[in-house]
Amino acid sequence: MALGLLEAARQLRPAPYGDRLHHRGQGEWAARAHGGAVAGYDRRTGALRWRYARVGHRPLAVLPARGEVIALWDDGLLTDTDGRSVRWHRALPDAAEWLPAQGGTGVLRPLGRGILAVVSPRRVTAYRTADGDLRWVLPARKGCFFRAEDAVRRGAALLLAQPCADTAWTGQLVALDHLGRIAPGRTPLSNDLPRPHLARTDAEKPLARPR
Repeated sequence: MALGLLEAARQLRPAPYGDRLHHRGQGEWAARAHGGAVAGYDRRTGALRWRYARVGHRPLAVLPARGEVIALWDDGLLTDTDGRSVRWHRALPDAAEWLPAQGGTGVLRPLGRGILAVVSPRRVTAYRTADGDLRWVLPARKGCFFRAEDAVRRGAALLLAQPCADTAWTGQLVALDHLGRIAPGRTPLSNDLPRPHLARTDAEKPLARPR
């Protein structure tokens, strides 16, 4: 009886972040924001395969990412779902200060090699899409700000406007890739997933000599 009560209490407990994910079947899908939620629709028939909502919130932008979907919500939360589970959540800093006016326009910028840039006026924040790990942060120069809506792709680089007062136009443009700001002689960190630790087995450990 005690176990049954514990299980019932667990099921009644509110989902973290107000998540409501409903899965309705198999098949390849394409996702889009619809009716205050993110939904995946069968590519062949158009049937609803899954629906992901958050209580009291709505998605501002949706970005497909290899069988998953990254969404930016109106409270500044980033989420990643594959239609079966919500894989990670990340809260953007200072979102209440800029997101209501900015909305989702240009905020989510894929940089390739599994890295997502989130552009806000004060900073660019990069996350690894596989697990939501924070990889690097690029703050805007003092007295400047980033304009997410004015970013342009050029090959592997993302060119991002950084308007500044009394600064030459060459200083008002920043080039980024998956490793961060493109600059001569940079030494960025790797963005690869950590390799699993292989435990050493001392199968040939020498035995102690008999006394």
